[in-house]
Amino acid sequence: MEMIDVQEDKFQMSPSRPTRRNVLAWAPCAALVAGLSAARAEPSPGDDGLYHEPWFLQSFLDLRDDLDSAVAGGKRLAIMWELRGCPYCRETHLVNFADADITKYIRDNFEVLQLNLIGSRKVTDFDRQELSEKDLAQKYGIRFTPTFQFFPPSSGGIEVKEPMAREVARAPGYLKPQHFLAMFRFVRERAYERGSFRDFLATNG
Repeated sequence: MEMIDVQEDKFQMSPSRPTRRNVLAWAPCAALVAGLSAARAEPSPGDDGLYHEPWFLQSFLDLRDDLDSAVAGGKRLAIMWELRGCPYCRETHLVNFADADITKYIRDNFEVLQLNLIGSRKVTDFDRQELSEKDLAQKYGIRFTPTFQFFPPSSGGIEVKEPMAREVARAPGYLKPQHFLAMFRFVRERAYERGSFRDFLATNG
């Protein structure tokens, strides 16, 4: 994991009484510094220990309904599996999702449902089986966090397939920003119909 050491600039201001001109001159600088500080502020985990993006899908946890709703909105459905204390989940939020271009692409093209690898919330699977998050993760063989599952552009016939055959792609583990965005493009562009993600990276960078 790459660590970036960022040191904030320190400003010295004259102890003399500020004039109106000085105040006006400093105002843009103060706004810039405040903006940078806000941009560097890290989101905090919720009560469940997971980081939550405000644009994540707010769901009744019925996967078929979520897929149909995403498709109706011209988007694809992805599930992000996370776990309390997972350092690479945190990295995904604080690095990958902090990139405005990445976030815009995902928000424009995907609905992302966040699930907890050991969670107890009840989820209705595509085949109408109701399971806890933990049991659903086991059903789909989810063993690493973060893991992203990507589903087809239609729910037609999905319920009769074996669980892992319902996905069109999976990203287990952390991907650096460039490859992370490429994975979402790989799914959105349906490149999985033409070859592997490795092939896609070889031709698209």
